[in-house]
Amino acid sequence: MGHHRRHRRRRGRGRGRGDHERPERPRRRCERLHRGRPRLPRLLTVRRLAAFVRRRVGEGADGGSSAIEFVVLTPVMFFMIFGAVQFALYSFAEQVAKAAAQAGARTARAEADADPDGWRAKAEDKAHQYIEQLGPGMFTARPDVTTARPAEFTVRVEVTGNVPSILPGVDLTVEAASEGPMERFVPDGE
Repeated sequence: MGHHRRHRRRRGRGRGRGDHERPERPRRRCERLHRGRPRLPRLLTVRRLAAFVRRRVGEGADGGSSAIEFVVLTPVMFFMIFGAVQFALYSFAEQVAKAAAQAGARTARAEADADPDGWRAKAEDKAHQYIEQLGPGMFTARPDVTTARPAEFTVRVEVTGNVPSILPGVDLTVEAASEGPMERFVPDGE
């Protein structure tokens, strides 16, 4: 029975069949250049790369820590995103309420002297029109628009509404008011 593999010299054993001295081959150019100096590291292999990573990162102490960090930080990240969206909704609703109060106050200032009985309804309608124009569906229910005359020739319009909440347990209310003097005709001599 013949053996198809070549016999190789194994370390720590004597010479076996086929273990003959090889003639010294001529040195290659790169070997001649590095004589007396340390050689460059051998090629990177998967085994060496894995050993390097194990040495650098360490084993055992950090095992599974990235999964725990992910579980802890994901809800925090979602809360921050939803918080930013909630802040944007609140800011926009506040701007809509201010614009509606100012539009209602402009109408009230112009109509209060000419129509003492009907100016309130006109001012409230104008404020509701502005809300529907600028932010339809911005409030959870129809906002309250109230009118008043805090002084003899002054009108005031207030808009109050609830902002939809995307964060559980958060109830936000927007309030805006605009006040100004009535526009009235004053004949000469008064």
